[in-house]
Amino acid sequence: MKVKFVPVLLAAALTLTGCSLEKTDPAPAGTVKVVIGYQSKTINTVTAGTLLRAQGYLEQRLQQITDNGGAKYQVEWQDYDTGAPITAQMVAEKIDIGSMGDYPLLINGSRTQANERAKTELVSVTGYNPRGALNMVVVPNDSAATSIAELSGQKISASVGSAGHGTLVQALSRAGIDPAKGVEVLNQQPQVGATALESHQVSALSQFVAWPGLLVFQNKAKLLYDGAELGVPTFHGVVARRAYAAEHPEVLQAFLAAQLDATQFLRERPFDAAKIVADGSGLPQEVVYLYNGPGGTSFDTTLEPSLIAALKGDVAYLKSIGDFADLDIDRFVENAPLRQAFAETGRDYDRELADKANPTPISGTDPVCGAAAQNPALAGELWLGGTDKPQPAADPTCLLRAIQVAKAQGKTVRAAYVPDAELGTRWFADKSVWLREGATYLPFTTAAAAQRYRQSHPSATPVGYDQAVTEVRG
Repeated sequence: MKVKFVPVLLAAALTLTGCSLEKTDPAPAGTVKVVIGYQSKTINTVTAGTLLRAQGYLEQRLQQITDNGGAKYQVEWQDYDTGAPITAQMVAEKIDIGSMGDYPLLINGSRTQANERAKTELVSVTGYNPRGALNMVVVPNDSAATSIAELSGQKISASVGSAGHGTLVQALSRAGIDPAKGVEVLNQQPQVGATALESHQVSALSQFVAWPGLLVFQNKAKLLYDGAELGVPTFHGVVARRAYAAEHPEVLQAFLAAQLDATQFLRERPFDAAKIVADGSGLPQEVVYLYNGPGGTSFDTTLEPSLIAALKGDVAYLKSIGDFADLDIDRFVENAPLRQAFAETGRDYDRELADKANPTPISGTDPVCGAAAQNPALAGELWLGGTDKPQPAADPTCLLRAIQVAKAQGKTVRAAYVPDAELGTRWFADKSVWLREGATYLPFTTAAAAQRYRQSHPSATPVGYDQAVTEVRG
């Protein structure tokens, strides 16, 4: 990464975008306006963005206030590709509440604190992964690279300041590559980077959800590096301007209560939620369900200590990409409004805070193997064409058997999801790297992960996905 141009490009992302962003119209006299910044294609923010907007939960909550004799409210939604323009608008006091990934949250807190009217606070989490699997590095399908170390000296596309870029910096550092000198990072929006990757203008792309899964699903790339290798939690969250929250606390409370509504809907009806998000974002439902489905992202609004600790550990990243003001994370994080929203909606904040399990696990009985799909390290799902929801698979071998049975019956496999045998990352079965060990089949998100397993399990042998489906036995 050429250090001399990164701060300049990042400043441009935070400043120039503000010149061409959506203009807001003033609210009618006597009406309180709230402007929400979200990212429809960043699908781990859906409970504060795409799903929340589609279901109308915020408008319903605000209407209740109006019906009880309160003010009238006007909600304006603004959709962006990354967190940087949302931050630019919050600095300009034109967005009141926004959602973005953890690294952009750091930049948001740092950039806004100089102005009391713009200063923000982190008020909730949308979704997280305890190991960091929400960010990944992909390469062209014909790339010979099998590890992050092999990107040394190459051009890599990333959105500087994004969660995907933060993961890239950490991954390169752990591989012994100086992120500032060992590679050249092209600061590009996700869709621009995707085009650059497809045309081989760059050797790799490092991005946040849902871009890695989308490109792999579209057969435009293969996964090189799973962010879960870092073993560091990554999350998306919600920030609010403190001045706005002080002037209209009822609006922030309505927003957080509405986010809880959306979170509950996603937990109870993940497949339906994925369809709604797919319609609202333009992403394939198969890709949305990869992340928003059972065993994927943990959709939990609480500000867990492990996530805040990870955020503190990421503060050094700010200094590596530009001249940012120091950010006091303890002052930046404010859980009182969320605790109040929990209490007002009859929920127990501390109980949910203490629960570390994924709140949307895969469950049910595997119809092929006849076993319960209850182990999150093994359970997967098979989505067949013409069915109203995916069916559970007790383990990867049972999933392969179910696919074999479905194909023998002439059924179409829309998608099959399976957890990585090493890191637990939910991934597409047909895009996984498979090993056979005796009669057991083991999936891995990357070739590097499979190789690590083989080093300690020499009897495990590589097997292609199609071959595994053909030869698997009951």
